[in-house]
Amino acid sequence: MLSKSETDYPSADLSAFFELMKPRVMRLVIFTTVVGIVASQEFIHPVIAIASIIFIGLGAGAAGALNMWWDSDIDCVMARTDKRPIPSGKVKPEDALYFGLFLSVLSVMMLGLIANFLAAFILGFTIWFYIFIYSIWLKRRTPQNIVIGGAAGAFPPVIGWVAASGNIGLESILMFLLIFIWTPPHFWALSLFSHSDYHRANVPMLNVTHGKPHTRLQILLYSLALTIISVGISFSSLGGIFYFISALILNAYLVYLAVRVYFQNEQLSLGLKMKYEKKLFLFSISYLFVLFGMILLEALMDRFQITSLNFQLINIFFR
Repeated sequence: MLSKSETDYPSADLSAFFELMKPRVMRLVIFTTVVGIVASQEFIHPVIAIASIIFIGLGAGAAGALNMWWDSDIDCVMARTDKRPIPSGKVKPEDALYFGLFLSVLSVMMLGLIANFLAAFILGFTIWFYIFIYSIWLKRRTPQNIVIGGAAGAFPPVIGWVAASGNIGLESILMFLLIFIWTPPHFWALSLFSHSDYHRANVPMLNVTHGKPHTRLQILLYSLALTIISVGISFSSLGGIFYFISALILNAYLVYLAVRVYFQNEQLSLGLKMKYEKKLFLFSISYLFVLFGMILLEALMDRFQITSLNFQLINIFFR
């Protein structure tokens, strides 16, 4: 870990600790949690729902803080992460550790008391998986780090679903799969235009261990698999006409970008300043938000019995 003296760290303010929680990641966690709660179609008291969302979000923040504590030695040598609270000297490593542990215990305990113990167990497992399986074990040992470790980021809609319903439904597993398959191409696109960072930090991302051409191929293959999963959700109870149309449009553009990334040779890609790799990375964020937004819309339409525009229209089209 970092070896700074006590005097190297000024008194950390609240914004530094908030940054430790990876707020951009928390936004996605909170949003997919809300979708999981609403999509369950179970009645849950608004106070319990809001409290559950808050503590699931805090659980995600706890995992982020613990991850930054563990990765502080490599964060300080990567241009993308050297401004984070620990390498920049805003927060002491031990303070980040204690903060992450406190939030972990608080979020899991409170979710169990407010919602149910199954939701709390899955939240606790998610934090444990992200820290011990992904951060400590996989990230620095195997190029499959983001494939397996990506499961941690796929649990929030499941936790939301369980917080509302008390059980794990097929639909929650479909939402899990959507994020799980989305994660590798999203982060491999990032790793392509951050190649020197990962190489310098000795993190075995796929492009570092197997080369960029192989990584581009895997991005394309996973994008095709993601298309199958996301369009397939249209035919589940989560789907509807709006989701179906959105999935078709989004996946058409996703595959287009993945194909462009695949056919970029190194010289051309550098000449374009990794244009398509960056486009794919940024678009994939909007892609996931829009798809989950459509799942939320379809769930609200079902809840308020707005069925005239639901997926029954697609059945008419295909008769």
